[in-house]
Amino acid sequence: MKMLSKITACLFAVAIVSCGDAKKEKKEEKFQYEQEASSSKKADTSEKSENTVVITANDMMKFDKKEIRVKAGQKVVITLKHIGKLDKKVMGHNLVILNSGVDLVAFATEAASAVDSEYIPEGTDAVLAHTKMLGGGESATIEFEAPEAGTYDFLCSFPGHFASMQGKFIVE
Repeated sequence: MKMLSKITACLFAVAIVSCGDAKKEKKEEKFQYEQEASSSKKADTSEKSENTVVITANDMMKFDKKEIRVKAGQKVVITLKHIGKLDKKVMGHNLVILNSGVDLVAFATEAASAVDSEYIPEGTDAVLAHTKMLGGGESATIEFEAPEAGTYDFLCSFPGHFASMQGKFIVE
C-alpha cells in the first residue's frame, strides 16, 4: 500500500510539472509573436518616410536627439513632444531649425527678448522652420520641404535653453 501511495504521488508530481511547462511554452510563443508584430510595425513606419522624425524634450532641458538626418528635396515631418510636466511659461520648449550660416548664439540671444512671439523674433529670416512653444504633455508637428544638402543647426529658443538643447539638422 505504501508503494502504491509513493507511485501515485510521483505520477501526480510529474503531471503537475508537465502542465506547467506547457503554459511556459505558450507564454514564450506569445512573446515571440508580439516581438515579431512589433518589429513589423517598426518596419512599416520606417518605410512610410525617411523624413518623418519624432523628437522629445523634457523638464531637464534635453532633447532626446542631437542629430536629425533627412533627404534633400523631400517633405519633412517633425513632431516635437514635450514629455515633461511643467508649464510652458516655466519650462517651455520649441524646435527651431535655423537657415544655413545663421549664428546660433546670436539668434538665441535675440530670441530671448521675443516674449510676445514665443521667442521667435518677428520678421526674422534666420528660421527655416519652427514649432510653437509647448508646455509639459503637449506636442506639435511641422511639415516643410527639406532644403539643399548641408548641415543646419536646431535649438530650443526659450531663454537659456539653447546651451543644452541644440543639435544638427543634416540634409543629405
